[in-house]
Amino acid sequence: MPASTDIARTWRGPRRVYRDLLGQGVREDRVLAYLMAGCLLVFIAQWPIHVRTAQGFGVPEGVEAPSLQQLLTYGFFGWVMLAPLLFYVIALIVHGAALLLRGQGPGYYARLAVFWALLASSPAALLYGLAAGFVGPAPGTEIAGLLWLGSFLYFTVQGLRETYSRRAWTV
Repeated sequence: MPASTDIARTWRGPRRVYRDLLGQGVREDRVLAYLMAGCLLVFIAQWPIHVRTAQGFGVPEGVEAPSLQQLLTYGFFGWVMLAPLLFYVIALIVHGAALLLRGQGPGYYARLAVFWALLASSPAALLYGLAAGFVGPAPGTEIAGLLWLGSFLYFTVQGLRETYSRRAWTV
């Protein structure tokens, strides 16, 4: 099934999607693709915010606004180059916590749960980027940000519950 269909299915029933993803076997290349696609979508979601900042909105008085090219370069470096490394560290920490809580399984389970949660929550990231870029600081923007964070955490927890609670999975 295409990833876009699985993203929509994740919003309705995340554990079924994780079950299907686990049924495809261990595919490190696939989880890396999920991570990179999620980071790229979050980078794209930040574009309206960068445009707003480059136009001087939210920049303190007397301070020159950075150029759009500069903001996009730093955003690309941060989200496409550094964030994947950070998410690997997060997955390692999550795997260690799962093992401490008597979860059974390899680190692949944590990587799948965290990386897919990032990709699956990317529609909320795009919504947040639009709200922050076009509306600016407002209650609606904060709600969109909370929706993004909440969906990422919810999908991660549901993925961990599905992967680590299964004793029948073989890897």
